[in-house]
Amino acid sequence: MPRQRLTAPVLVLALAASLWGAAPQAHAADLAAAFAAAEQHDRSYAAERAAHDTAQPRRDQAAALWRPGVQFQATAGLGSSETDTRGAQFSAPGFGTSQGVDFSTSVTGGASTRWALQASQPLYNPQRRAQQRQLNTAAEVAERSWQLAGQQLAQRVAQAWFGLALSRESLAVLDAQLTAVQRISQEAQDRYDLGDAPITATHEARARLALLRAQRLAAQNDVAVKERVLTDLTGLPVAALEAQAPTHVAADTTPLPAWQAEAETHNLQLQLQQLAVDNAQAAADRLHAASSASVDLVAQVGQDRIHGSGDYGSARSNATNALVGVQLTVPLWTGGMQDAREREAIALLEKERATLDAVREQVAQNVHTAWLQLATGAERVRALGEALAASNERLAATQLGQEVGDRTLLDVLSADNDQAAARLQLAQARTDWLLARLQLATLSGRPGDVAVQTLSAAMTGSDTQPAN
Repeated sequence: MPRQRLTAPVLVLALAASLWGAAPQAHAADLAAAFAAAEQHDRSYAAERAAHDTAQPRRDQAAALWRPGVQFQATAGLGSSETDTRGAQFSAPGFGTSQGVDFSTSVTGGASTRWALQASQPLYNPQRRAQQRQLNTAAEVAERSWQLAGQQLAQRVAQAWFGLALSRESLAVLDAQLTAVQRISQEAQDRYDLGDAPITATHEARARLALLRAQRLAAQNDVAVKERVLTDLTGLPVAALEAQAPTHVAADTTPLPAWQAEAETHNLQLQLQQLAVDNAQAAADRLHAASSASVDLVAQVGQDRIHGSGDYGSARSNATNALVGVQLTVPLWTGGMQDAREREAIALLEKERATLDAVREQVAQNVHTAWLQLATGAERVRALGEALAASNERLAATQLGQEVGDRTLLDVLSADNDQAAARLQLAQARTDWLLARLQLATLSGRPGDVAVQTLSAAMTGSDTQPAN
């Protein structure tokens, strides 16, 4: 057979058709891709990212507290100066020594300049040490808050993802039911026309059909809402969201004590509260240290100049000073303000410690609850899988019984409804199991991307019961 030659327009159309068919697969997003997109698109996560950027500047501030500080001051303006010295001793070559000498100078509204260069290096300063601890703690809080935001984003993406998946599954179940009931309704009408079935069967089928249509409209609206939520969260188009109900879940055999120990060590909420305790302790130490002495190495050089006319004619004054030494500062009295602030800081420290105990207890309870959902969830999935298989067999048997006259149309509709409910319950159970797995991963301190990857891997296994 001679080979057919394709013209340019045909080649263009073929290429466009191939790209059209390949585009959905090329741009389809799974759960991990949706999380990665949310990291770049979500507004609240962007705010946490900006807050995280404050961590390094705070560490730089903490380090700068113990570096030398240098400042320069300069002043120029109009000034007045009066100098009156009595009973001074005067001595000069050729003039001898005179006692009781008086000196008086005066400048009124003269030109005045002043400059000073000062440098200081803290040597001992407990208050500054406590402030350094507060700044480093604030940097750690920014780091942990950023990590916690990633975990929370993973949970929000997973909930939105599986929420859309369950909505789509519900819509698919209703579509299948509609198709089946439409066929049953037509068969009931045909049998009634032939006189082989009562009119009640036709009415039952039509009533069920109308109810399913109403439910389908509600399901369509629910899918649209869930698609909007996930789209707003990830920035991905609806066509790229491959949110489907999970068909499998993998078993997890990690015992409860292991999860509890991991959460005790790595839970981010616990770490944040511990940092709050550390910050409160540093604040109390800083206020206590405010009444302590501090020692600084200081160096300064400066000059004061003024010239003009006064009560005794023209006058000029020029004073230059320089100093290198150690400066001791001892606070003496603040009117009771310092003591009151210190007592307040100690009370706030006790509050943060009590809150830490409460958070530790709550985290342990959450881990236990999530582990129970995980441990019993696999058995629930297995049981509902058996229930779905039995519902499928019951539906097939009821349909056969209805054909031979042993079952009524109402029996078929009831079996069909039970089969649809079992299918949705199984999808919901698998989703609940996966979300419990995600919660355990985040409670144990795993980063959001790692938790999502663990969740994606759990959807590739089989419905088995974990060993407790």
